[in-house]
Amino acid sequence: MITVHHLENSRSQRVLWLLEELGIDYDVKRYDRDKKTNLAPAALKKIHALGKSPVIEDNGHIFAETGAVMEHILDRFGEGRLRPSPGAPDFEKYRYWMYAAEGSYMPPLVLTLLLGRMESAPMPFFVRPVAKRLVKGVRDGYLDHTMKAHFDYLENELGANSWLAGPELTAADIIMSFPAEAFAARGDIKAYPNIAGFVERVQARPAYKRALERGGPYALMR
Repeated sequence: MITVHHLENSRSQRVLWLLEELGIDYDVKRYDRDKKTNLAPAALKKIHALGKSPVIEDNGHIFAETGAVMEHILDRFGEGRLRPSPGAPDFEKYRYWMYAAEGSYMPPLVLTLLLGRMESAPMPFFVRPVAKRLVKGVRDGYLDHTMKAHFDYLENELGANSWLAGPELTAADIIMSFPAEAFAARGDIKAYPNIAGFVERVQARPAYKRALERGGPYALMR
């Protein structure tokens, strides 16, 4: 049986959802973040050297990295479900979104979170103007236009179908759910009705709800 080493408020929530969609039995070992640093506890390093989540155990082997974990689960248990066959019309879209989620979409979202914390962190009054200028420089020079380009593209792609790789849910939608939800949680989703609709469809799925019950309280990008 698969064991999911699940960190609260983390990307591993998608692994639980994938397992629920496939109807696979699994165990959850849940870890709480450090209340001061918001980092994963040291106990996760006993499972994988980087001490991050998601990590799963299957047949005595450890698997890490969201995309790799999901592909392993699909290879082993999917039986052709939740991904197009290679050569199918939507396969290349599926593969694109499986890589784009962590490679293109999550880095600017994490940077947004870190800059927000930098702005609100306690610091001497004479340092604060410098910190604000640095944050503004990163946002103006890179972050704002990168975020807009990425999520404009996602909005446009979701205008063609309800899901990202054709008319049916695939693992590409599951892995992209975290960036979409994190973007929606920032509060400026009104200009992106297709992304908003995607998030609503995701959160309405029974398997998604069951995954939340197994994983425990879930708050994005905090």
